[in-house]
Amino acid sequence: MRSLLTFFISLFSFAALFGQQAQVSSGSLKHFENFPSRFVEARNVDVWLPDGYSDKKKYAVLYMHDGQMLFDSSTTWNHQEWGVDETMGSLLAAKKIRNCIVVGVWNIPERRHREYFPQKAFELLSVAGKKMLSDDAQSTNSKPLLGDGPLSDNYLKFLTIELKPFIDSTFSTKKDRKNTFVAGSSMGGLISLYAICEYPDVFGGAACLSTHWAGIFHLDNNPLPPALMQYLRGHLPSPKNHLIYFDHGTATLDALYPSLQKQADAIMKEKGFKSGHWVTRVFEGEDHSERAWKKRLDIPLLFLLKK
Repeated sequence: MRSLLTFFISLFSFAALFGQQAQVSSGSLKHFENFPSRFVEARNVDVWLPDGYSDKKKYAVLYMHDGQMLFDSSTTWNHQEWGVDETMGSLLAAKKIRNCIVVGVWNIPERRHREYFPQKAFELLSVAGKKMLSDDAQSTNSKPLLGDGPLSDNYLKFLTIELKPFIDSTFSTKKDRKNTFVAGSSMGGLISLYAICEYPDVFGGAACLSTHWAGIFHLDNNPLPPALMQYLRGHLPSPKNHLIYFDHGTATLDALYPSLQKQADAIMKEKGFKSGHWVTRVFEGEDHSERAWKKRLDIPLLFLLKK
């Protein structure tokens, strides 16, 4: 499991080493370097515009986390990418989804865990639970993944109070909840779920791929999943006007998720989510990687953006 931990941290830590701007094979990319914020550390933001983008049309907006991993494998540490431009372009050309732009918000590697873990779930932990997390990290000779606690409330303030108004004033967007979505994988899946729970009037749908319910890298005496389930039970948005997509594979880090996803699914049913507004998919044999998420990206995009 320690090797998994090293791999997982490396997955995002080295992404920042690649400074060149991503290139896309479909649509165009607008790059905003070091977008400023009062709430979080400045970071890069990429905005993907589809072919034929026009100010005479209005577009839905999909906010995606880990923005440096979305478009161009030649700029990523592991030479993998989500292929967002190819998949979005293909679905739009086939007229299967509504007009949409994508906002790729880069992570800050050393802050990623703290910015993406749901803060109000962490606050449900006991003092002993928080100490256990700190002790567990020290036992692997690394700093606690969550440091002195999550920063996700400020990260969501950045998205909703600063970035969204900029996007809506700069591009030709539909600003309402029905046309504003959020998506990510792993820790990005957690923060996407947290976003729709904390800001149900802003986000109408969330896609959470390979949701990292474990929070850390093992399940033994791990207090985070119960805290996440407790938070979820009390904060899910209305099932009548929100869409939530979950999935996971069964290999590498995704092997931690099946039992936890079943707990989340039970809460979704308990809170009234039904087919059409919620789906959970399992992809047997798929691992925890951009390569895997790229292969199935069309599924959550169709779920969120179908006409």
